[in-house]
Amino acid sequence: MLSSDANRIYLDHNATTKPAPEVVEAATWAAGLANPSSLHAEGRAARQALEVARRQVAALLEADPAEVIFTSSGTEANNTAILGAARAARRRGRPAHLVTGPLEHPSVLKPLSVLVSEGFTLDRLPVDPCGRIDPDDLRRLLRERPAALVTLQLVNHELGNINPLAEVARVCREHGALLHCDAVQGVGRLPLDRSMLAADLLSVSAHKLGGLKGAGALIVRRPTEIEPLLLGGHQERGRRAGTENLPALVGFGVACARAQTGLEERARRVAMLRDRLEAQLLALPGARRNGDGERRVPGTCNVAFDGVEGQVLMMALDLRGVACSTGAACSSGSPEPSPVLLALGQPPLCALEAVRFSLSETNTEEEVDQVVVWVQEIVARARSV
Repeated sequence: MLSSDANRIYLDHNATTKPAPEVVEAATWAAGLANPSSLHAEGRAARQALEVARRQVAALLEADPAEVIFTSSGTEANNTAILGAARAARRRGRPAHLVTGPLEHPSVLKPLSVLVSEGFTLDRLPVDPCGRIDPDDLRRLLRERPAALVTLQLVNHELGNINPLAEVARVCREHGALLHCDAVQGVGRLPLDRSMLAADLLSVSAHKLGGLKGAGALIVRRPTEIEPLLLGGHQERGRRAGTENLPALVGFGVACARAQTGLEERARRVAMLRDRLEAQLLALPGARRNGDGERRVPGTCNVAFDGVEGQVLMMALDLRGVACSTGAACSSGSPEPSPVLLALGQPPLCALEAVRFSLSETNTEEEVDQVVVWVQEIVARARSV
């Protein structure tokens, strides 16, 4: 529960998760440490704490600690990966061409638009009405037009779809394209093997897996090169200037270590809660599910109800004490239909009807059942008006 009101029900874990107690304890301790770039004894102690965190993040992502660049967020990691890798590749004579999917997070789509303004060209992979991509479509695109960089998320932030990253990575290697993966919504939420983490560049965020806001990481696997975005200091081996947010990063390391234990059992419990919620919601008249019902992250349930705006349902649930959303937190407050749902081919009015519930192991069956009762009441009232 993120609210100070213990009676509220929090179902917006894709937006942020509650920091684990051990994360808060570690971050509080690290808040008293010195600047990790300082050469005195206090600075060396801070550097040691930072490098412990780096090893913990690397261990979760099956990376070498030297491949970890600490950032302020998943957004910064995505921007650094896309802008830095594409510009470095073009400098080495690689094609000024990019490939992505239509369902990506805004922190991926915005830097891609910047590169297009710099002269890069961009192809978008097609998706089916459930949001699934076909690696053969990527193979065809790369055969027709070689690319410097392909960027594709591991898990969609609104639908929970899991993309076939192992196959995508194989296609990219076949055609000499770098692969960047926005793994923010997947790491710490579903069991991952090396094949699912096989991207050349991988973005993660601390507060999506029980860490604090203000910390993220970009894995840059050797021998991938990037041009830094932030200049002016030697931090992060010259790849990201600026004093590291030591308390949040120490907490990030603890969150990653925690994510390595008991993850399969937590994922099973969250999937059970999600299925319980979704089955009852889909039993209501005029209800439908958005996204892939099979290959998806355990905690995400995206549903819509005919004739009821998602924003209306979300706000009515908030008044009842339930926190949920209608899409990406970065796009909250927008009156426009979800770009993700529009990309699935949904008409704008249908896309406006979606609501996203995202659960964690902290939720209970009683909370799920109570939310269903309230949704049923709100939907019936909204349709009668």
